[in-house]
Amino acid sequence: MGKTTFLQDFKAFAMKGNVIDMAVGVIIGGAFGKIVSSVVADVIMPPIGLLVGGVNFTDLKLVLKPAVVENGKEVAAAVTLNYGNFLQVTFDFLIIAFSVFLFVRLLSELNHKKPQKPATPAAPPAPSKEELLLTEIRDLLKERK
Repeated sequence: MGKTTFLQDFKAFAMKGNVIDMAVGVIIGGAFGKIVSSVVADVIMPPIGLLVGGVNFTDLKLVLKPAVVENGKEVAAAVTLNYGNFLQVTFDFLIIAFSVFLFVRLLSELNHKKPQKPATPAAPPAPSKEELLLTEIRDLLKERK
């Protein structure tokens, strides 16, 4: 067995079908995540924000320590707990998880074929010419005895 180099091992690993399929899945998943994030942020959350009094969820935060401003310049930034952004990401996750669930469920339904009624058993095939000939020979031999 010859020695392989690190690069040869890496090439063999990277060119396996499963790794390439997984990479494609990750790239498509990232793009799908961006689409869902846009749907949540631009389509779903504005009406929800309107219903709760015009609140933009990403702007919701709890100020733990206010910013320090001296001579009109911010010396120290405010320390905030951005729970609104957390809510936004949570909505994104729930919608992505629900979408993936629906997709997987659709695929499983397509893969499972509905059981069909059992067909009536087919009639046995007619005997071949050889079988007919052998049957005649057998019957003739039985008559001789």
